Amino acid sequence: MTKLPSEAFLLRIFIGESDKIDGRPLCEVIVEEARKQGMAGATALRGFLGFGANSRIHTSKVLRLSDDLPVVVEIVDEEGTINAFLPELDKLIGEGLITIEKVRVIAYRHNPNI
Repeated sequence: MTKLPSEAFLLRIFIGESDKIDGRPLCEVIVEEARKQGMAGATALRGFLGFGANSRIHTSKVLRLSDDLPVVVEIVDEEGTINAFLPELDKLIGEGLITIEKVRVIAYRHNPNI
């Protein structure tokens, strides 16, 4: 199991649900690539409302059903590991937003029986 220091970094990637790479959802490709790189963990979250650089609203409201809802992929790891992942991420992301912030890790545990 990877051990995280109490001071780590949070990488956030804001993309659209319809973003694809070779026909696969971009969020899935990013999470799988983070796993291959041995990163501590990644989570993809699907939003129900948002807009990006083009200011077009994407919503899950029934009357304005969007096929491109916002997706945020969050990855927490050490600064060096995050920085090493950025060039790979740059190759994958065509349109979106990437942010990094310092976070305090309170607990990072796993079930040893899995």
